[in-house]
Amino acid sequence: MCVNHKGKILVVDDDRLVLATLTHGLSQAGYEVIDADNGDDAILLAHEHKPELALLDIRMEGKTGFDVAAYLREYCQIPFMFLSAFADEATVAQVKELGAVTYLVKPLDIQQIVPAVESAFANRRKNAAQAEAQATETTTQAKTSAASSSADPLAQTVALAVGIVMHRHSLGRGQALDRLRKQAQQEGRSIDAWCERLLDAQEVLSGLGPLN
Repeated sequence: MCVNHKGKILVVDDDRLVLATLTHGLSQAGYEVIDADNGDDAILLAHEHKPELALLDIRMEGKTGFDVAAYLREYCQIPFMFLSAFADEATVAQVKELGAVTYLVKPLDIQQIVPAVESAFANRRKNAAQAEAQATETTTQAKTSAASSSADPLAQTVALAVGIVMHRHSLGRGQALDRLRKQAQQEGRSIDAWCERLLDAQEVLSGLGPLN
Protein backbone atom coordinates (compact mmCIF):
# COMPACT_ATOMS: atom_id res chain seq x y z
CA MET A 1 0.00 0.00 0.00
CA CYS A 2 1.41 3.36 -1.04
CA VAL A 3 1.15 6.19 1.47
CA ASN A 4 1.38 9.80 0.38
CA HIS A 5 3.49 11.72 2.90
CA LYS A 6 3.64 15.48 3.30
CA GLY A 7 7.42 15.31 3.27
CA LYS A 8 10.47 13.52 4.65
CA ILE A 9 12.01 14.69 7.93
CA LEU A 10 15.17 13.71 9.78
CA VAL A 11 14.76 14.01 13.58
CA VAL A 12 17.89 13.93 15.76
CA ASP A 13 17.87 13.90 19.58
CA ASP A 14 19.94 11.93 22.11
CA ASP A 15 16.98 11.74 24.48
CA ARG A 16 15.22 8.54 23.40
CA LEU A 17 11.90 9.59 24.92
CA VAL A 18 11.92 12.95 23.13
CA LEU A 19 12.98 11.23 19.91
CA ALA A 20 10.15 8.68 20.11
CA THR A 21 7.62 11.40 20.91
CA LEU A 22 8.69 13.58 17.97
CA THR A 23 8.82 10.64 15.56
CA HIS A 24 5.36 9.43 16.52
CA GLY A 25 3.80 12.91 16.49
CA LEU A 26 5.23 13.90 13.11
CA SER A 27 4.27 10.54 11.61
CA GLN A 28 0.72 11.05 12.85
CA ALA A 29 0.77 14.50 11.24
CA GLY A 30 1.49 12.87 7.87
CA TYR A 31 5.27 13.10 7.55
CA GLU A 32 7.77 10.36 6.77
CA VAL A 33 10.23 10.40 9.65
CA ILE A 34 13.80 9.13 9.90
CA ASP A 35 15.34 9.34 13.37
CA ALA A 36 18.80 9.24 14.90
CA ASP A 37 20.04 9.60 18.48
CA ASN A 38 23.51 10.91 17.58
CA GLY A 39 25.19 13.21 15.08
CA ASP A 40 27.22 10.58 13.21
CA ASP A 41 24.16 8.46 12.41
CA ALA A 42 22.26 11.62 11.46
CA ILE A 43 24.80 12.50 8.78
CA LEU A 44 24.78 8.96 7.37
CA LEU A 45 20.97 8.90 7.27
CA ALA A 46 20.86 12.31 5.59
CA HIS A 47 23.07 11.02 2.78
CA GLU A 48 21.08 7.82 2.40
CA HIS A 49 17.52 9.15 2.62
CA LYS A 50 17.90 12.80 1.53
CA PRO A 51 15.26 14.32 3.83
CA GLU A 52 13.68 17.65 2.99
CA LEU A 53 14.06 19.01 6.53
CA ALA A 54 16.06 18.15 9.66
CA LEU A 55 15.01 18.76 13.29
CA LEU A 56 18.13 18.86 15.41
CA ASP A 57 18.78 18.82 19.14
CA ILE A 58 21.85 20.95 19.91
CA ARG A 59 23.62 19.40 22.92
CA MET A 60 24.53 15.81 22.12
CA GLU A 61 27.49 13.53 22.82
CA GLY A 62 29.99 13.45 19.97
CA LYS A 63 28.84 15.60 17.09
CA THR A 64 26.51 18.36 18.27
CA GLY A 65 23.45 19.63 16.47
CA PHE A 66 25.58 22.53 15.28
CA ASP A 67 28.08 20.10 13.74
CA VAL A 68 25.30 18.22 11.95
CA ALA A 69 23.69 21.47 10.76
CA ALA A 70 26.95 22.76 9.31
CA TYR A 71 27.43 19.49 7.44
CA LEU A 72 23.87 19.42 6.12
CA ARG A 73 24.16 22.98 4.88
CA GLU A 74 27.58 22.53 3.28
CA TYR A 75 27.29 19.11 1.68
CA CYS A 76 23.60 18.19 1.47
CA GLN A 77 21.80 21.55 1.09
CA ILE A 78 19.16 20.32 3.56
CA PRO A 79 17.37 22.99 5.63
CA PHE A 80 17.24 22.46 9.37
CA MET A 81 15.63 23.74 12.54
CA PHE A 82 16.80 23.43 16.13
CA LEU A 83 14.96 22.10 19.17
CA SER A 84 16.88 22.88 22.34
CA ALA A 85 16.48 23.57 26.03
CA PHE A 86 19.17 26.25 25.77
CA ALA A 87 18.38 29.83 24.80
CA ASP A 88 21.49 31.72 25.93
CA GLU A 89 22.90 34.51 23.81
CA ALA A 90 25.82 32.48 22.43
CA THR A 91 23.54 29.64 21.36
CA VAL A 92 21.07 31.96 19.64
CA ALA A 93 23.94 33.73 17.85
CA GLN A 94 25.27 30.44 16.47
CA VAL A 95 21.78 29.38 15.41
CA LYS A 96 21.49 32.58 13.36
CA GLU A 97 24.99 32.18 11.91
CA LEU A 98 24.21 28.68 10.67
CA GLY A 99 21.01 29.87 9.01
CA ALA A 100 18.45 27.71 10.76
CA VAL A 101 14.87 27.81 9.50
CA THR A 102 13.71 28.38 13.08
CA TYR A 103 14.69 27.75 16.69
CA LEU A 104 12.27 26.24 19.18
CA VAL A 105 13.02 26.13 22.89
CA LYS A 106 12.13 23.01 24.87
CA PRO A 107 9.97 21.84 26.54
CA LEU A 108 7.69 21.53 23.54
CA ASP A 109 4.70 19.44 22.61
CA ILE A 110 3.98 18.17 19.13
CA GLN A 111 1.16 20.72 18.64
CA GLN A 112 3.82 23.45 18.78
CA ILE A 113 6.26 21.70 16.50
CA VAL A 114 3.94 20.65 13.66
CA PRO A 115 2.98 24.23 12.65
CA ALA A 116 6.66 25.20 12.51
CA VAL A 117 7.39 22.17 10.33
CA GLU A 118 4.44 22.91 8.03
CA SER A 119 5.63 26.51 7.67
CA ALA A 120 9.15 25.32 6.79
CA PHE A 121 7.81 23.01 4.09
CA ALA A 122 5.55 25.73 2.70
CA ASN A 123 8.50 28.13 2.43
CA ARG A 124 10.62 25.43 0.84
CA ARG A 125 7.98 24.78 -1.83
CA LYS A 126 7.55 28.51 -2.43
CA ASN A 127 11.30 29.07 -2.82
CA ALA A 128 11.62 26.06 -5.11
CA ALA A 129 8.77 27.32 -7.30
CA GLN A 130 10.31 30.78 -7.50
CA ALA A 131 13.72 29.36 -8.37
CA GLU A 132 12.19 27.14 -11.07
CA ALA A 133 10.23 30.05 -12.52
CA GLN A 134 13.33 32.25 -12.58
CA ALA A 135 15.40 29.52 -14.22
CA THR A 136 12.70 28.96 -16.83
CA GLU A 137 12.50 32.68 -17.55
CA THR A 138 16.27 32.95 -17.90
CA THR A 139 16.40 29.95 -20.23
CA THR A 140 13.52 31.32 -22.33
CA GLN A 141 15.18 34.71 -22.63
CA ALA A 142 18.47 33.11 -23.67
CA LYS A 143 16.76 30.94 -26.29
CA THR A 144 14.77 33.90 -27.59
CA SER A 145 17.89 36.02 -27.83
CA ALA A 146 19.83 33.26 -29.59
CA ALA A 147 16.98 32.54 -31.98
CA SER A 148 16.55 36.22 -32.74
CA SER A 149 20.24 36.65 -33.39
CA SER A 150 20.49 33.62 -35.67
CA ALA A 151 17.20 34.19 -37.47
CA ASP A 152 17.58 37.91 -38.11
CA PRO A 153 19.78 38.39 -41.20
CA LEU A 154 20.17 42.04 -40.30
CA ALA A 155 22.11 41.31 -37.13
CA GLN A 156 25.54 42.79 -36.45
CA THR A 157 27.66 43.35 -39.57
CA VAL A 158 24.81 42.60 -41.97
CA ALA A 159 22.70 45.37 -40.48
CA LEU A 160 25.51 47.89 -40.99
CA ALA A 161 26.07 46.75 -44.57
CA VAL A 162 22.35 47.02 -45.33
CA GLY A 163 22.36 50.55 -43.98
CA ILE A 164 25.22 51.53 -46.29
CA VAL A 165 23.50 50.07 -49.36
CA MET A 166 20.19 51.73 -48.44
CA HIS A 167 21.91 55.11 -48.16
CA ARG A 168 24.02 54.85 -51.31
CA HIS A 169 21.34 53.49 -53.60
CA SER A 170 18.18 54.89 -52.00
CA LEU A 171 16.77 51.42 -51.48
CA GLY A 172 14.41 50.01 -48.89
CA ARG A 173 15.61 47.60 -46.25
CA GLY A 174 14.38 44.47 -48.01
CA GLN A 175 15.75 45.63 -51.40
CA ALA A 176 19.14 46.37 -49.89
CA LEU A 177 19.29 42.96 -48.28
CA ASP A 178 18.31 41.21 -51.53
CA ARG A 179 21.03 43.10 -53.34
CA LEU A 180 23.65 42.03 -50.82
CA ARG A 181 22.51 38.41 -51.04
CA LYS A 182 22.75 38.39 -54.85
CA GLN A 183 26.23 39.93 -54.75
CA ALA A 184 27.35 37.40 -52.16
CA GLN A 185 26.04 34.53 -54.32
CA GLN A 186 27.81 35.87 -57.39
CA GLU A 187 31.09 36.00 -55.46
CA GLY A 188 30.52 32.57 -53.92
CA ARG A 189 30.59 33.99 -50.40
CA SER A 190 28.28 33.90 -47.43
CA ILE A 191 26.31 37.06 -46.82
CA ASP A 192 28.21 37.63 -43.57
CA ALA A 193 31.57 37.39 -45.35
CA TRP A 194 30.37 39.69 -48.13
CA CYS A 195 29.11 42.26 -45.64
CA GLU A 196 32.38 42.18 -43.72
CA ARG A 197 34.18 42.84 -46.99
CA LEU A 198 31.86 45.74 -47.72
CA LEU A 199 32.47 47.26 -44.28
CA ASP A 200 36.23 46.91 -44.70
CA ALA A 201 36.01 48.71 -48.04
CA GLN A 202 33.86 51.41 -46.48
CA GLU A 203 36.50 52.03 -43.81
CA VAL A 204 39.19 52.36 -46.50
CA LEU A 205 37.09 54.81 -48.51
CA SER A 206 36.27 56.82 -45.41
CA GLY A 207 39.97 57.16 -44.73
CA LEU A 208 40.58 58.58 -48.23
CA GLY A 209 38.00 61.34 -47.83
CA PRO A 210 36.06 62.86 -50.80
CA LEU A 211 37.16 61.58 -54.22
CA ASN A 212 36.03 64.67 -56.20
